[in-house]
Amino acid sequence: MPDSADLSAPPATPPGTSNDARTRVRRVALLGNPNVGKTTLFNRLCGLRAKTANFPGSTVDARVGTIARDGATTEIVDLPGIYALDLDLPESKLCRDCLAGRLADYHPDALLVVVDATNLERNLQFALSALRSGLPAVVVVTMTDVAARKGLSIDDRALGEHLGCPVVIANGRTGEGIDRLVSTLQAARTSAAAPNQGESMAEWAGRVVEESVGGERASGTDHDSIADRLDSAFTHPVLGTAIFALVMAALFVVIFWLAATPMDLLEEAFGALASWVRELLPEGLLADLLADGVVNGLASTLVFLPQICLLFFLLSLLEDTGYLARAAFVMDRIMCRFGLPGQAFVPLLSSHACALPGIMSTRLIPDRSDRLATILVAPFMSCSARVPVYVLLTSLLFPTNALRAGLAFAGCYILGAIAALGSAAIFRRTILKGRSRPMVLELPTYKWPSLRAALLVTVDRARTFLVNAGTIIMAISIVMWWLSAFPRVEPPAPATELRAKAETLADDDAKAELVADAERLESEAQQRGSFAGMLGNAVQPVFAPLGYDRQLTVAVLTSFLAREVFVTTMTVLVGTDDDIEDERVRQRLATATRDDGSPLFDVRTNASLLVFFVLAMQCLPTLAVTRRESGSWKWALLQLGWMSVVAYVAAFATYQGLGLLGAGAA
Repeated sequence: MPDSADLSAPPATPPGTSNDARTRVRRVALLGNPNVGKTTLFNRLCGLRAKTANFPGSTVDARVGTIARDGATTEIVDLPGIYALDLDLPESKLCRDCLAGRLADYHPDALLVVVDATNLERNLQFALSALRSGLPAVVVVTMTDVAARKGLSIDDRALGEHLGCPVVIANGRTGEGIDRLVSTLQAARTSAAAPNQGESMAEWAGRVVEESVGGERASGTDHDSIADRLDSAFTHPVLGTAIFALVMAALFVVIFWLAATPMDLLEEAFGALASWVRELLPEGLLADLLADGVVNGLASTLVFLPQICLLFFLLSLLEDTGYLARAAFVMDRIMCRFGLPGQAFVPLLSSHACALPGIMSTRLIPDRSDRLATILVAPFMSCSARVPVYVLLTSLLFPTNALRAGLAFAGCYILGAIAALGSAAIFRRTILKGRSRPMVLELPTYKWPSLRAALLVTVDRARTFLVNAGTIIMAISIVMWWLSAFPRVEPPAPATELRAKAETLADDDAKAELVADAERLESEAQQRGSFAGMLGNAVQPVFAPLGYDRQLTVAVLTSFLAREVFVTTMTVLVGTDDDIEDERVRQRLATATRDDGSPLFDVRTNASLLVFFVLAMQCLPTLAVTRRESGSWKWALLQLGWMSVVAYVAAFATYQGLGLLGAGAA
């Protein structure tokens, strides 16, 4: 395999170390097989003193944390979990490069190799290949509590003699052995031992296990019997799929239920903040910029933070129990037909809440091509931001038939899922050519999840979202505000007359109603005369084959900031409020006309709009997160271009096809 020879013998001077054997460790590379408790151990060691970044020249996440003790600071670099260093995979190459000192800013002074006590023989083979780097090392044995339930005991002294380095037994979930691990790690030295001389890894690992592991594995225990029965159910092609569907349904019910209150509170808080800004500052551009461009722009995305936090918290708990690996194994049978791995199902399902956490959760997918394919198609899944648009258009399409409106609403979700799977199949046969990586995984043992670890993962993901996505979202919001706010348009005469009339009224309610009408007229005039409005007029011929007039074109263009903006824009343009649950509002929209007097929302246009909003990429924050997760704007622009083309072609076919079938005005 490429680069495998780089670790076959220790270098004369290990990268990042001093010739002085007494040099204290400053940077430690943490590595091990998947499902050995590495992440839990990292969280226990570093806690909130950790951050997420990207390794240089890759899109693989680097979690870097620090341990401060006795005046010394040790930096821990959490490498991806891999099965072997010599595999021809991006994650394995990255680990090889790190150990060989080829990663800028990530030269390790020592290694911390994690091995699972319940699968020691295979883990020791990996540990041996890592020790051959010649770096000072400490091996930590985890899952000893699970091993004890199976009748096994680990002799850490004997194991250390065979490995030629210190061995510490520690439990990241309970904290047992962590203090000893830290002190041992800070005193790590380059080992003079040379294990496995002239002996194959498998024969050597088997002998070490025989001489270092005591007790006999208990056969037929209740624990193993229960685990076997659970595996039979969770991995069954039919029953396993049904269980997974129920678990995911419950997951999202809980997310929507628990997130509703904090989301409402966030909306109220941002609304109060915008009002406070307007009260604090004199009326003018600065107040508009801060209130509309910054505060409201950030609010449109940060309102989803509770959903994001809950999603990652619950997924972390499921992963920690060992269930998520079994669910991915079941879904792999279905997803692989479309060029996606089983791990893609959770991100795609998550995208029904919001594409932002869905795309972020693709980090669960080990293969880069699989991960990119999932990122590109995740926004096809109908997210919660589309719901207001679906409600409006289905109610206008079938105003007197609730059953048909409900079926059309459900059809939107089905259409989005079909588009996602179909697009993934196309991508895996073209730009991301190749078969989805076969899912070869070792099912982890069942265990109680760690609430502490789940909370730390949630905090880390939320912080990453706020820092990386928030800055880009703010810039986008300010740009979109500027396009809508300039050039400034004089208030139309009817609005001026309404304001003048309002001043003569003593009834506060009647006065407020006239002022609101005047503000809507002023907003409509500003929309038409702004750069965004000019752009709508210029682009309208492009959307004419879809049945959209100037007003609908402006609404579609502004909705590229966020899909739900379509409803607000349309209610402004037709001169009503944005409460689409109000029958008067729906009636005003249903009777709205074009410049030539024809109905604005006829059957063909309604259906075309519905298809367009199901398939189009109309969420600039999602593009920002795609760039962040893929590592390049080219993938975000490809996502925007592909989804826009698919949406346009499908909406065109819908509008023109209904015309050929004789569908007319509503």
